[in-house]
Amino acid sequence: MKESAVVCKNLIKTYGAGSNKVTALRGVDLEVRSGELLMLAGPSGCGKTTLISVIASILNQDSGECKVFGNDLNHMTKPERIAFRAKNIGFVFQSFNLFPTLTIAENVAVPLIIQGIERHIATERGAELIGRMGLGDRVNAYPADLSGGQQQRVAIARAMIHNPRLIVCDEPTSALDGDTGHKIMELVKKVALDQSRALIVVTHDIRIFPFADRIAKMEDGHIIKIVKTLEEFEK
Repeated sequence: MKESAVVCKNLIKTYGAGSNKVTALRGVDLEVRSGELLMLAGPSGCGKTTLISVIASILNQDSGECKVFGNDLNHMTKPERIAFRAKNIGFVFQSFNLFPTLTIAENVAVPLIIQGIERHIATERGAELIGRMGLGDRVNAYPADLSGGQQQRVAIARAMIHNPRLIVCDEPTSALDGDTGHKIMELVKKVALDQSRALIVVTHDIRIFPFADRIAKMEDGHIIKIVKTLEEFEK
C-alpha cells in the first residue's frame, strides 16, 4: 500500500461574511497517494483552486483537517510553514507568476536559491531543466519574450526544480495546444512522479485525462466521486 501524501477530512472553507458569505469547500474528504497523478476536475467555481490552495497551505481552511506527508500545516508557525513548503511543495499557478526582471533560467532557479544554493549553481540547474522542457535556446530570455505556452513550461519547471515531494498544478495545459499539452504532461509525469512523490493537477482539459491515475470530480464544493477514466467521469 502506497503512503498517503495528502489526507483531507471534512474541509470547510468560506469567503466573506453575512450576505456576502460564499462556501467554497463543503466538507471535502480526499486522499492523494505517493507515486500517483490525481486530477481534480469540475466546473468553474466548484472549489478546485481553493482546495489545492488549502493543501499547499496558501490558504487556511475554516475547519476540518489537511495533512501533507503526515504534517498538519495549520499547526505550524508561519516560518515553519514557509520552510515546509519551500522543501516539500511545488506549485504551478494558472497565472504563471514569473518574475519579469529575471531570466527564464533564473526564474526556474528561485526555489533552489530560497533553499540556500548558490545562485550560479541554481541557475545552471534551472537552465538544464529548461532545456529538457524544450526551451534550451531561451534560457537567457525574459518572461515577456515568451508565448503563454512557453511561460507555462517555465512555471512547471520552477515547480519541479527542487524535487518537491508534492507538486500541485493549476490548469498546466490551459495555454497549450493539444500536441504540446500532451508532450508537457508526458514530461511532467516522467520527471515528477516516483514512489515518494505525488502530483495533483487541476484541469478542465479532458484531453489529458489519460495521464491520470485517478480523477476526482468536484461539484459545488464537494468531491462527488473518484474514477479512473473519462467514461466513468462523464457518467
